[in-house]
Amino acid sequence: MKRPLLFTAAAVTLPLFAAMTASAQAGPPQAEMATETSTVEGVNKIILVGDSTTATGNGWGPMFCAHHTTHPTACLNLARNGRSSGSYRAEGLWDVALNEMKVAGYGTVFVLIGFGHNDQPGKPGRSTDLKSEFPANMRRYVREAREAGAVPVLFTPLTRRLFRDGEVERDLDPWAEAIRQIAAETDTPLVDLNGRSTQIVQAMGPSVQNLLAEIPAPPQVAAAAAIDGETLPSATGRPTPAPVPDTLRVAKMTWVYDYTHLGEFGGKLFAAVMADELASEVPEMRRLLRP
Repeated sequence: MKRPLLFTAAAVTLPLFAAMTASAQAGPPQAEMATETSTVEGVNKIILVGDSTTATGNGWGPMFCAHHTTHPTACLNLARNGRSSGSYRAEGLWDVALNEMKVAGYGTVFVLIGFGHNDQPGKPGRSTDLKSEFPANMRRYVREAREAGAVPVLFTPLTRRLFRDGEVERDLDPWAEAIRQIAAETDTPLVDLNGRSTQIVQAMGPSVQNLLAEIPAPPQVAAAAAIDGETLPSATGRPTPAPVPDTLRVAKMTWVYDYTHLGEFGGKLFAAVMADELASEVPEMRRLLRP
């Protein structure tokens, strides 16, 4: 059963994050108890599979692994920017995940799998057909994870934070609904991140949701949201960087303002939401989670 989210836009600050997490009626157990249990049963593993909204740099995944798993649980974030349910497999990333599921020495391996953003139309080389390809891809992920000895957990895509007339534009609803149906058909645990994140962003409103972005909103964007409850058009994808010679290549992260990706506060917020939902929807994971 989903739990109501008790906060208002006026109260959305960093203390809100702690208050929201603490208010969960069925949150994870205390870390000390969970650590003792997992130590007795061996080292367990959580693998994250998805796109940029989960990936390192602009998603909730890093904060989840860093702050919401118990010692000695291993948490491996294999989500990658710009990938869809089709391109993630085509590029060999799923093979990496499968190999990680089969590494000896772990107890239970949980694989959190969620796509949708880059499966939408207009994504060259990544888009998938919603009626055929997308559900087939997601069912195959579930089947192959089980064949590898892991426990798959599906999650619906994080909402975009676009508003029209003060309401969140629910452009990812069809992909979220497809995942819900697949979870039911395959008896796979489900975290409805789309539903929960839509509720949160709607409560924040078009102005306060800017706190979740990678960088502060441009002045004209912030002003429009405050005046008429609408978000101005903004890129929802990430530009492809120009090629750089290997001799000059350095690790670099480019942050942009958009309504899809997450900054530090957004990452922390939705990492806590994921931990809260997992503790409720996947009881066998409670011992691996911290609130």
